[in-house]
Amino acid sequence: MIAPWDLLTGLLIVLGLFFMIAGPVGLIRLPDVYTRAHASGKCDTVGQALILLGFIIYEGFTFDAVKLLLLILFIYVLSPTATHAIVRAAYVLKIVPWKRGGERQ
Repeated sequence: MIAPWDLLTGLLIVLGLFFMIAGPVGLIRLPDVYTRAHASGKCDTVGQALILLGFIIYEGFTFDAVKLLLLILFIYVLSPTATHAIVRAAYVLKIVPWKRGGERQ
């Protein structure tokens, strides 16, 4: 019989992997730097956090779990900041957003 914690761990890791795969798909499919940054920034942050949360549950609540929790916090602060810096640089360089009917960049 599968323990409920193992089932929850597997579910979180698989859900995190889904988001980690959806990010690059959005990066390829979306038309401009602004929407690509949104897709990759959100999906990577959520995917990594879900995978690490699954690892925390798998490991049990030990000192290693605290380290993983701090890593999640670090990712949640750093990833949106990096995404914002990239989009801000695109805005300063006057890269225009894509409009419907326009050509992809």
